[in-house]
Amino acid sequence: MSMAVAGLLAGMALGFAGYFGGFGAFVLVAALGAVGFIAGRFLDGDLEPGDFFQSRERGDRRR
Repeated sequence: MSMAVAGLLAGMALGFAGYFGGFGAFVLVAALGAVGFIAGRFLDGDLEPGDFFQSRERGDRRR
């Protein structure tokens, strides 16, 4: 499935949730979609759990 088709399906799901369920349903569907996307990236091997929990080096500190 191409990314355009996946984006189309996600947009349609969010549109239906917003129309029939209101703003709360829209936010819930968007949040669960983001969680599913991240879980899928983990399962595909594109992300490692340590990617979110790495500490910065001392020389890489932003002000």
